[in-house]
Amino acid sequence: MSFYVQIGGICLRVIAGVAKGHKLKAPKGMDTRPTTDKIKESLFNIIAPDLYDCNFLDLYSGTGAIGIEALSRGAKKAVFIDRSRICRKIIEDNLNHTKLIDKAVIYQNDVNKGLDILKEKGEIFDIIFMDPPYLDNDIEKILEKISKLNLITPSGYIIVEHSSEKRIQAIADLWIWKEKIFKTTRMTFLKVVEESL
Repeated sequence: MSFYVQIGGICLRVIAGVAKGHKLKAPKGMDTRPTTDKIKESLFNIIAPDLYDCNFLDLYSGTGAIGIEALSRGAKKAVFIDRSRICRKIIEDNLNHTKLIDKAVIYQNDVNKGLDILKEKGEIFDIIFMDPPYLDNDIEKILEKISKLNLITPSGYIIVEHSSEKRIQAIADLWIWKEKIFKTTRMTFLKVVEESL
């Protein structure tokens, strides 16, 4: 069985770390809109100092490529949430292929329900990455819920990958400390307000 699918000319792979070079499976079609290597490399250059031994949450996981990259580069644990049954199986296959399955937990749920489950289980994360559909208008609601449920450590942060045409609105308990734009994609980094004082 092939462990990857080429999407629109993009071959998904792990860029660095213990699983470097491993090719990853992805669903057929463009529905998952995987993060390109260029954007992924830029993202991980920014967060590299904070990855080792961290708890990482990958929301709207798709192929699981971001959470897997985090594990490959030293994250202690990664949790993946995606509502698609197909994506859940692909994430599991990719984790098995990269031999990182023992450090991972996968939930096949919509993000709202998934966040409730994480709260019930007492989970808390150092880095949260979310890559919702570009037409999703609930980004601020999800950010508010993450903050309300206290799912992020005081020194942790959230990264949202979204359309470059959208600006995230102010969230009461979070502040935007960095933004990076790549043509059609914007990366917005948010921290809890206490860290800005």
